[in-house]
Amino acid sequence: MQGCSPQVRRCYHHIEVKPQSIGRMLGIGLRIAGRAAGQVIMGETAQGAGATQPAANAASTARTERVAGRAHAAGQATRGVARGLGGFFKPFRSVGGKIWLEVTGVFFLLPVLVFAPVLWRTRANWQQGPDHRTFLSAAVIIAVFLYLGVSSFWRAARRR
Repeated sequence: MQGCSPQVRRCYHHIEVKPQSIGRMLGIGLRIAGRAAGQVIMGETAQGAGATQPAANAASTARTERVAGRAHAAGQATRGVARGLGGFFKPFRSVGGKIWLEVTGVFFLLPVLVFAPVLWRTRANWQQGPDHRTFLSAAVIIAVFLYLGVSSFWRAARRR
């Protein structure tokens, strides 16, 4: 029990979230939401339902407050785990981002390699001729994908 006082067990490794309690919270929440949706669909108002069953509403409110308290505790545990994992994966995220940009740049440069021979073959017909449209299409595709590929590598180089 390193770093924990025996009286207070609020360390991250002493948080106990049981599957039964999570399922119970979700089940109760689902029933309450279903009941509220049913009342809205049937046109009942909260005042009309409260006038007919005041004891049931008091018990339902108490159950709702208990569920909300349990959900809040579970949410705190989830946030703590997410924060810990985020700190652990932070170095990998920056390296992964660089690698992702470089791989994306390679895939953007592939159409440039595919359409470069087409552009070269139809270069004589750039102004007019039977392959005029092919030349212009290849030129546009090469220009767009060359820009995307080079900018992707440039962005990867700028990352620290």
